[in-house]
Amino acid sequence: MFNSRHNVQPVAPRDSDTAAIEARGLVKVFGAGGNAVRALDGVDLVVQRGEMVAIMGPSGSGKSTLLHIVGALESASDGMIAVAGQRYDGLDDSGLTRLRRDHIGFVFQFFNLLSSLSAEENVLLPALIARRTDSFTRARARELLELVGLGDRATHTPSELSGGQQQRVSIARALLLEPELVLADEPTGNLDTKSGREVLRVLRELNRAEGRTILMVTHDAAAAAVADRVVFLRDGRHAGEVEGGSTQRVIDFLATLEPGDDATAEPASAAA
Repeated sequence: MFNSRHNVQPVAPRDSDTAAIEARGLVKVFGAGGNAVRALDGVDLVVQRGEMVAIMGPSGSGKSTLLHIVGALESASDGMIAVAGQRYDGLDDSGLTRLRRDHIGFVFQFFNLLSSLSAEENVLLPALIARRTDSFTRARARELLELVGLGDRATHTPSELSGGQQQRVSIARALLLEPELVLADEPTGNLDTKSGREVLRVLRELNRAEGRTILMVTHDAAAAAVADRVVFLRDGRHAGEVEGGSTQRVIDFLATLEPGDDATAEPASAAA
């Protein structure tokens, strides 16, 4: 369940030990005084383990801010956030770094692969940073490349891969250390339609096969419809949610937030 303090229906009590994500009353304010911008305005979010949830909303609705706070890339101005039952408040920079490393995998719009490394070496980067170079980890990297359909591309550098293949490498990298949570920020935003569909298929299959919880921000109604449910933000507040599985259902709801706007019109690079 997802809502905000401005929604008349409260979030049902959940056991945080069973939730992949639990956030309560999240507020994020950028700037101060007359220049202050309230990007999030009392948001609650509970995502259960194994769910795939998409977040949508007009440009400036707060969806990327929410994702960055969940990923411990930004701190909230107020409220509580926990992943796998571990609360963020009270953690110093090193604690937040460990939390990101041990519990969260990231998939970004622009892949963030190192051009001089092979696909397998790029997948192994989180393990190298965590100083884990054991044979099991190397075997998992190869297994993940097989799972995303790139077993025969393990020695290829990013320049030898298509955009969709590079994104699949980044997905394998995100899963290397077996995080409880994968955060995907516009994972198809830099891809053509065919490659985007392939990436979404891979994300969904990995969600089901490995039971990974996925929270995805997207501007694309078709991408959002792949998720189990789609949550909508507007002006930093909850604006409703729909069940996944239907692009038209997502488009119809989004149309109620911005009457007359095309559901896929928001630029992928827009700050949200």
